[in-house]
Amino acid sequence: MLTRLRELRDLNGKLVLITGASSGLGKLVAYEVAARGANVVLCARNLKALRKVADKCKEISQTDAYVVELDVSDPDAIDRQLTHVLQDIGSVDILVNSAGFGIFESFQKFDMDKAENMFRVNVLGLMYVTQKIAQQMIDSGRGQIFNIASVAGKIATPKSTIYSATKFAVIGFSNALRLELRPLGIQVTTVNPGPMDTNFFKRSETSSKYFESVKFLALSPEKVTHQITNAMGYPRREINAPAYMEAIHRGYELFPKLGDRLASSSLFNRK
Repeated sequence: MLTRLRELRDLNGKLVLITGASSGLGKLVAYEVAARGANVVLCARNLKALRKVADKCKEISQTDAYVVELDVSDPDAIDRQLTHVLQDIGSVDILVNSAGFGIFESFQKFDMDKAENMFRVNVLGLMYVTQKIAQQMIDSGRGQIFNIASVAGKIATPKSTIYSATKFAVIGFSNALRLELRPLGIQVTTVNPGPMDTNFFKRSETSSKYFESVKFLALSPEKVTHQITNAMGYPRREINAPAYMEAIHRGYELFPKLGDRLASSSLFNRK
């Protein structure tokens, strides 16, 4: 049922919509798909930063780059803005759900208003965007959706309770959605990176301190970007980076007691 998926291997002239495109992984994906000839729709709250990304995409591709001011925590804004995209710009071939954030604190001290907001952005916002675009992809008979989750959605560690919960939810949602959409010609690919050297951890002082403690493990965001763009047009189920984290996850499932001890050790409890 995914015979038309291979049409997306050539990104020239394809329309790629990216949330969280003003910075980090979303921005880098925008640059790389633009370099491969794609037209990009860049979505985020920071309009000034988005315009800079769009200008660079245009310079790279010599083709169109569209800017959409979008708060993915607002369902009404998602419906309104994406309706405009589909009506005024065209059908989306590839969706990259990159919007998200993390706060790393002990649960007993966690501000639950922040927890609710994290779920609205990381989980519900992703779902609203995906539903809107997937409906159009079904009509087109092809498409690919990349949901940026995290290794934290497979291996939970101390002080990542809320963040891990959101990413476990994204992975579970993606796994079920993959089964629903595959017969309709749409591929769902989950991306599970470990810590990356981006501005993701600059949102709060606590997150910044956490990143400094795990910086030696940090992935190159450019490498993850290549893995994502190289998977476009292919029936790739998951991208796990670094690859050894998937082996650790498998071991965790087989030996959960040992996994708990390792996950709570000083190596993983640096937040």
